[in-house]
This record gives sequence, C-alpha cells and structure tokens, in this order.
Amino acid sequence: MSDTGFAARLAAVRGRIDAAARRAHRDPAEVTLVGVSKRMPVECVREALDAGLVHLGENYVQEAAAKIDALADGERRVRWHLIGSLQRNKARDAVRLFDVIETIDRASLARELAKRAEAAGRVLPVLVQVNLSREPQKGGVAEEELPSLLEVCSGLDSLDLQGLMTVPALGTPEEARATFAALRELRERVESGVGTLPHLSMGMSRDFEAAVEEGATLVRVGTALFGPRPTEPPG
Repeated sequence: MSDTGFAARLAAVRGRIDAAARRAHRDPAEVTLVGVSKRMPVECVREALDAGLVHLGENYVQEAAAKIDALADGERRVRWHLIGSLQRNKARDAVRLFDVIETIDRASLARELAKRAEAAGRVLPVLVQVNLSREPQKGGVAEEELPSLLEVCSGLDSLDLQGLMTVPALGTPEEARATFAALRELRERVESGVGTLPHLSMGMSRDFEAAVEEGATLVRVGTALFGPRPTEPPG
C-alpha cells in the first residue's frame, strides 16, 4: 500500500466515478465500486473495509475463502463478488462464499451453480460474462451464443440473472470504450428475450471512467485502490 493511505485513494476513485457519471448525465448512485482485492494480504483488505468499501471482488475461490474467514466479524456487511473464471468442481464452495458470481460463461456451470444454490436454500445473483474481444485466453461466452445461455440462466429458479460482464482487450480507455458501448447495446437487444438486466459490470483501473460514461453499474477497480499487487502467484 502506498503512503497516501487507502482512504485517500478510495475518495479519489469515488470522485472520479461521480464526475464520469455526471458527464454522462447519470446519477452517481447508480454505480457500485467493487474493489478487486485478489493477491492482496488480509491486512490491506481490512484497511479497505475500515475505510468504507463494501463490495470486494476476488478471482480465486481458495484465496477468497481464507480472506472471507479471516474478515468475518459479524458486525459489517461485506458483499463478495467472484470475478474470475470458475470451474464446476468449485461451484459448491463458490455458492457458499460469494454474494454475486459475475462470470457464468456456459450452461453446464449455470446448472451446477443452480443445483448448489438450491441445496443451500438460496437464490444466487449472477451475471453472464461475454467475450466481446474474442480473445481465446479470456473467459466469457461468444456474443452469438449469449441468447441461448441467458435463456438457460433465466429458467433456473435458484439463479437471479442480473446482467452482463465483460473484460475488454488491453488498450487505451478510448479503445475500451467501444467494447463498453457494445455490451450496453447487446444488453438492450437481449432484454426482449429474458427481461430486464439491470447490471453491466465493466471497467477496471485503467478505464473505469469510460465504462461509467457508457453505462456501467459495477466497476471492478484494483490497482487504483490497492496499489501494485504482489508478483507471487496466489496460494
């Protein structure tokens, strides 16, 4: 963590979100900041919570499990988002740990999550990840396959289908803007088949302001809040 302190960085990021929303004639309250805490130690995440961050995003189920256990004090409500790819064999743990899963990208995973959520007696909020950049190393369903996956998800009673998520190709904020606009337009096209999808999860540290201007309701910000991440792989 840098010497400026988490609270100052959090205030700065929130200020940038507010300004971007107002430029787009949006209510800043429509945008939720998800702090991406992957690979950050527990003490840094605790500092984030103490500063007032409520939503946290993690990429790895095993890493998140240790943090969630360490930070469970029963006095404050933290909402944990899974924002990394999920294997079916981790579905039960994911349903137990996370409040929102943003990375459904195939019907088999949706059905497994629904089964585990039903067994746990809960309705699980989910987003479908779309690979608009068509990069093979990225997760996400192809655009042409999205309607059929949404149909599957909307038909599962223990899933609450809330929206779409994407990760643009690496580039400038203005290059990412085209992807963000495409996701917003895609949502408008598919809503006729599955009903309202209130959330668009898009935008990270380098481009979240462009994402907000294009309609993001969830922005996933890591480095701008936590600083550079440790280089070692997660345990």
